[in-house]
Amino acid sequence: MKLFQQLLVAPAALGLLAPLSVSASEVNFDEISVYSNDNLEFDVNSFNQKSTNNLLAGGEGLVDSIDTVGGFSETTTASFGVDFLVGAEDGAASEAAQFGYQMGIGLETSFTGEDALSATIDIGDGASGALAFDDTADVLTLDGLTYTFPVGGATVMVGDSTDISAVYTGACAYSAFTDYMGNCGTGSTVGVGGNGATAAVSYAFDSGFSLAGGVSSTPESILTEEGADVFGVEAAYTADSFGLSLAYSDAEATTGWGVNGMYAFDFATLSAGWESVDTGTTADGFFVGLSFPEVGPGSFEVGMGTTGNFSSADTEYYTYEASYAYPVNDGMTITPGVYIVEGATDVTGVAVKTSFSF
Repeated sequence: MKLFQQLLVAPAALGLLAPLSVSASEVNFDEISVYSNDNLEFDVNSFNQKSTNNLLAGGEGLVDSIDTVGGFSETTTASFGVDFLVGAEDGAASEAAQFGYQMGIGLETSFTGEDALSATIDIGDGASGALAFDDTADVLTLDGLTYTFPVGGATVMVGDSTDISAVYTGACAYSAFTDYMGNCGTGSTVGVGGNGATAAVSYAFDSGFSLAGGVSSTPESILTEEGADVFGVEAAYTADSFGLSLAYSDAEATTGWGVNGMYAFDFATLSAGWESVDTGTTADGFFVGLSFPEVGPGSFEVGMGTTGNFSSADTEYYTYEASYAYPVNDGMTITPGVYIVEGATDVTGVAVKTSFSF
């Protein structure tokens, strides 16, 4: 079946999804718009600033001053994000129309009003290729357990299965439609991950500058020769109309530098990123994208970049994408998009994503 014949499936599937409605706050595209297990994660910040549902009000005051028998405290909240995706690719190993879903659950509670104990849980059944969602084989999977608390003017985070970059500021304003555009192309540095047991700290100055860093180790052998360790640091500056982030990462055999930034014009916001990693051979990659916040009732984004980091001896490949996000209501957004991924065989894809937040 050819690509544009398969696309007939997309409107039909979308028609099934459109009648669904929920009531919640705006979807956070930065956290749920990429399509691989490597980069698509609901981290400890994925559900912040969304509508929160008190599971059961327990009275006035914090956890230590209320009766929680038979329910949760009023400082405990739950948030949810769901994506459905239908699409097809031309030139891929499989050209059949595909469907995938993913769901993230965020649970958070506070004991002092300034700290946060957070857990993120993922479940999904992904498609393949650039359309792939987080695939947990329909099984609920703990994707992060962290405790965040203040020390002086700094914020400290400790936990398991979370990223060092969860405490980073970053300066990417682009909402990626495909995996290749995630973190403005700086996924190994500004978006550095972790190896399990993680400790990180961040400090925000009043001037707009911020510093952050951390370490993540194999839980069974923390900071030992037997284990694998990741270190990362970031310095960032943010203002009303522009931002810049510089990061360094060290994953033992691999080190890297990355920088991303954004500048908001009156009509659009420009985002860009560059990253260089050294595994014995230096490889570089870049990204550039434009976000148009008001195009009709929705927003439009277009971007291009390398499909990874390439050395001078490699053949460099690029990816191109464009997407339009249409908010049906506060809790539901429909995003159609197209993309081209270069390679030994070029792949062209069209997909429609329906996102819910509640």
